[in-house]
Amino acid sequence: MKELQATAHSLFRNGLELRVRVREVRDEAGAGYMLIFGEPADGCLVRIHSQCLYGDALGSDDCDCGPELQLAMDMIQAEDGQGVLVYLEQEGRGAGLVVKAMGLRAGEQTGVNTYDAYRLIGHPVDARSYDHAADALAGLGLRKVRLMTNNHDKVQAVRDAGLVVEAVPLETEPRSERAARYMADKRRSALHDPDSFDP
Repeated sequence: MKELQATAHSLFRNGLELRVRVREVRDEAGAGYMLIFGEPADGCLVRIHSQCLYGDALGSDDCDCGPELQLAMDMIQAEDGQGVLVYLEQEGRGAGLVVKAMGLRAGEQTGVNTYDAYRLIGHPVDARSYDHAADALAGLGLRKVRLMTNNHDKVQAVRDAGLVVEAVPLETEPRSERAARYMADKRRSALHDPDSFDP
């Protein structure tokens, strides 16, 4: 914990101060960072977020990645800045930015969704793992979290790490017709359906 405390600093967002500490998250499945806001306790809000350069940094209107990250951070701030963000370097559903771009191009050329486009170019539809994120959360001593997600795989990974999980859906409005199609594809192809979560 001494190493973690050495990273403690203030982050200002929307004019408000957030106290944050940072820990690297890494295993053979991948890497990323855990941002610990305030002093999160059992039942705190948690977001496990896979990097999306286009949505997170460039403000793309084509997906819901950026809006979901913004909403998750808004919700953490609304709880006196107490919560955890695990930001994973799993661009393009774990395939990387170049493969993601190839998939987007294949989709534009053929009219198929991004899941089918990955199949067309010979890549797994989703190569992500959340085990290292779940283990990192367990390493904080948390026993119960409210996980902000629409993804069943994330919920299962955290439960498999021994934590009690309450799924908190992230409902955002699509910024474009393209985003609306992508969000519908996620519900159909990847079961990102918050209405079907088990209690």
